[in-house]
Amino acid sequence: MGDLRKAAKGCRRCPLWRDATQTVFGEGPEGASVVFVGEQPGDQEDIAGKPFVGPAGKVFDAVLDEAAIDRQKTYVTNAVKHFKFEPRGKRRIHSKPNAGEIQACRWWLDKELALTKPSLVVALGATAAQSLLGKAVPITKMRGQLIEREDGLRIFLTIHPSFILRIRDAEDKEAERGRFLDDMRAVKGLMRG
Repeated sequence: MGDLRKAAKGCRRCPLWRDATQTVFGEGPEGASVVFVGEQPGDQEDIAGKPFVGPAGKVFDAVLDEAAIDRQKTYVTNAVKHFKFEPRGKRRIHSKPNAGEIQACRWWLDKELALTKPSLVVALGATAAQSLLGKAVPITKMRGQLIEREDGLRIFLTIHPSFILRIRDAEDKEAERGRFLDDMRAVKGLMRG
């Protein structure tokens, strides 16, 4: 994985590299039985060079812990490896990757999956699902479903933890977090080893 990570640092497969601080490659053990795929690095991930270390990452870590999934034994990555954003004053506001950017980065994700050889991949949100399945998928309708690709790879669909952070109402936020925890408990039941 080290050679692939090194090669990704110089990625120019789409224009997103121009404004990003760096490539944010996946991390975790090569033999991980489960791979979590998010959308793209956020502002804090872009600066740190690590996936899921910002606010959504904190929600992700807390819920994994509650579901008894050891993040250190999983591989965590994103469908797109560079931060796409719009500047607003001093802040950089997340902007959703388009189909071309997702497709350009699919090459890296396919290589990560080929090296990791997981028994299960968790698509965290619509961008991850689109990258893994090659088409747009309605996550809210298909959430909790396990889809087997033609190559035999099992994909579990759920929301991205950032979705929880965008909910304003405290009661609704807590209910959504509970549903995400239920999804992660289902993932735990599907993991080997």
